[in-house]
Amino acid sequence: MLTSVTADSRAREVTIIYYGEQSLELQHSVEVFPQLNNGRVVIPESYKEGKSIIAVCNGRVEILNKFGERIEFPSKNSQAM
Repeated sequence: MLTSVTADSRAREVTIIYYGEQSLELQHSVEVFPQLNNGRVVIPESYKEGKSIIAVCNGRVEILNKFGERIEFPSKNSQAM
C-alpha cells in the first residue's frame, strides 16, 4: 500500500557530500531543505544539477579530511627511485 508523503513545515539543515562535474575532489556544502513527514529531506533538482551526491548528513558536519586532499602528484621533473 502506498501512502502519500507530503512536505511539512519543518526544514532540516544537512551537509551534502558530492562530486562536481569538473573535479575529482570531493566537495561539500551545508544547506537547509524541506523535510517530508517521514523525515526524508527533499533536495531540489536545481541543486542536484552537475553533482553526483555521495552522502546527505544530518546537520552541519565538520569535514576534517576528504579523499583527494592529501594526494601529491610527482612533478614532471622528478625521477623515480
